[in-house]
Amino acid sequence: MSAARSCRPPRALTGLFVWHLRNTGARQIPCRFVHFYHVASNRLITFQYFNFLKRMYVTQCNKDLSQRAKPKSDSIVSPFHELQQLDQEKKVVHKISSVSPIHQSWSEMSSRNELREMKSAAETEDSVIPGGAESKEDRQWKEMKLQLDDLPGILARLSKIRLTALVVSTASAGFAMAPVPFELTCFMLASLGTGLASCAANSINQFFEVPFDSNMNRTKNRPLVRGQISPLLAVCFAASCGIPGIALLTLGVNPLTGALGAFNIFLYTCCYTPLKRMSIANTWVGAVVGAIPPVMGWTAATGSLDAGALLLGGILYSWQFPHFNALSWGLREDYSRGGYCMMSVTHPGLCRRVALRHCLALIGLSVVAPVLSITTWTFPVISLPINLYISYLGFRFYRDADRSSSRKLFFCSLWHLPMLLLVMFTCKKSVLEKEDKGKLHGRSNEMAVEIRLP
Repeated sequence: MSAARSCRPPRALTGLFVWHLRNTGARQIPCRFVHFYHVASNRLITFQYFNFLKRMYVTQCNKDLSQRAKPKSDSIVSPFHELQQLDQEKKVVHKISSVSPIHQSWSEMSSRNELREMKSAAETEDSVIPGGAESKEDRQWKEMKLQLDDLPGILARLSKIRLTALVVSTASAGFAMAPVPFELTCFMLASLGTGLASCAANSINQFFEVPFDSNMNRTKNRPLVRGQISPLLAVCFAASCGIPGIALLTLGVNPLTGALGAFNIFLYTCCYTPLKRMSIANTWVGAVVGAIPPVMGWTAATGSLDAGALLLGGILYSWQFPHFNALSWGLREDYSRGGYCMMSVTHPGLCRRVALRHCLALIGLSVVAPVLSITTWTFPVISLPINLYISYLGFRFYRDADRSSSRKLFFCSLWHLPMLLLVMFTCKKSVLEKEDKGKLHGRSNEMAVEIRLP
């Protein structure tokens, strides 16, 4: 017992040693932690480094632990669809394959299975390879060859034949409303020259807008976009229409009409076309372009620019705003995709307000016609219902601002203009009345001169 006690250290010494370790350890723990962090960072022993070593081990040593793609979860099917599938499964008749006899050897069975697999593989190859070859051929680039039978239709789409027909009809209305006797030869020359000028302007417009039309669903099938004709052929077609058209209007009709036709081509191709990607002012410039054809018809008949020509131009100018603004409202995605700056895209509120204003302006312009002695006073009365109807649709478009109201306004504008021009022609003042008034006015001036003479 005495020897065991002598080998144990005294309690005072053990307590002193523990107290020393506590004090020195508590003080040196932060320093040691900082030192260990510096050593680990210097030797690149970081968390990212351990992850890198782990990935290297998994990919090289133990490939079964590599990351695998998760299978796609089954789509949620409605109960109704599941019932349909069950019914279809009930209707399917499953064929029972014949059981091979027991006495056949294993080699014969394996050979027959191999023959069946070879036949099925040959059948699948025969059925799949031609389809794949055809799909690859369809996807490859092909040069489109121009055929003479397709050329008239392609040129008609290049010249926007429907728009050209509308331009010629408004020019004919201006010619018919002129207060002069009707001349068939002059009318035919004016209509032909105006149509050729319109074809030239539309062709040049499509030539400039090929990269932008390719981004729009409405214009991506145009001939130049699809490559059905070359740009050189389009320019040659525009020149072959524009030069004879302007020459026909200048020499066959009168120089004023030819100058208006040349100015309209310049305004449409050099002002309106680039402005479509720069400012919303393109709509007002385009309205001026559409207002010039009836003025050309008036000047072709009279040879002068009168108040009646300006009135017809004003009616066409105001009509185009509800017509085009309603059309562009449904094509906002296309116009924004093509990079065109339209009111319906950048200023939707202004687009609706302008359409409503010009719908109401048509009522005022109809009242001005009898004041200028172009029509009788029955014209504003008869045209009031159709003008009020398009104004009502313009108000609906302004209030609702949806596709339904814009479509109704657009389709109303398609029949409103020919109806208005037809009513205007039926209420036109006859040439004899104007001549009689002119004679009476001349006689009154002569009588006044004679009275003033001594």
